[in-house]
Amino acid sequence: MALTPSKINTFTFLKLPSAWWCGVRLKYIDDQKAITSVKHKWVNQNPFKSMFWAVQGMAAELSTGAMVMNEIQKSGKKVSMLVANNKATFTKKATGRITFTCEDGHLIADAIQKTIATGEGQTLWMKAVGVNQDGVEVSTFHFEWTVKAKG
Repeated sequence: MALTPSKINTFTFLKLPSAWWCGVRLKYIDDQKAITSVKHKWVNQNPFKSMFWAVQGMAAELSTGAMVMNEIQKSGKKVSMLVANNKATFTKKATGRITFTCEDGHLIADAIQKTIATGEGQTLWMKAVGVNQDGVEVSTFHFEWTVKAKG
């Protein structure tokens, strides 16, 4: 059974409470794309009255990681996942509702299948772009995910 936004949001409440309390929510997921959202508010702001960069990072990471989790679940195998590296670029002050979209789902299945077949860890870079309500890009995150078959 595929993961749903409701299941992932419950997961964040139970396993990633800081993301949940900051307002990070998964809005959409399929095999190719995931969309997360977070609204700038007092609890997640920096001293400059915009969204703290780490909150943007949590939302961006969830847009990539939810698809990795989904593909691992679909494989039926035990596979570990971990962010090895990340890079971020900030282009505009993040205020209001910020939506992160990752459209790199096509990269995941191959890495999962290779690690299951070989037992060797695999890496893949995924990009999440954050935009404000006006569609203006505020930040872009790149995450290097590592996946490795267990046992």
